[in-house]
Amino acid sequence: MSDLQAKLRSSGYRLTPQRELILAAVDTLGHATPDAVLAEVRKHSNAVNASTVYRTLEVLEQLGLVRHAHISDRAPTYHTVTDHEHFHIVCRNCQKVVSVDPDMLATLTAALRQEHRFVVDVGHLTVFGHCADCSSEDGS
Repeated sequence: MSDLQAKLRSSGYRLTPQRELILAAVDTLGHATPDAVLAEVRKHSNAVNASTVYRTLEVLEQLGLVRHAHISDRAPTYHTVTDHEHFHIVCRNCQKVVSVDPDMLATLTAALRQEHRFVVDVGHLTVFGHCADCSSEDGS
């Protein structure tokens, strides 16, 4: 039995073909909205609809198999947890998304923990600004 099957089964779920397709789509796409996941899944099967994608992403997140971040003002963006822990920086001009190692936030997260007894969920963090290419274009 695979780790995925075991994790689903221990939480009362089965590994259905739809769940397998949706998890594979998230893994393939890297960072993807539910609509992008649906489009990827439909390349392999028309038997999956949008509500199945949304429900399955929620289940997969509850099980710790995917995470989401808000890297736009639209739908959340999902990525698998097999990737390293990271946060996102997003250029407001060109929409380039970069995954950044959480060690860059070590000073900030330590200060928040010490001064506010607050533990940051780095995987949900998104920092917006302008990338070097876009900053040089407008002279900022």
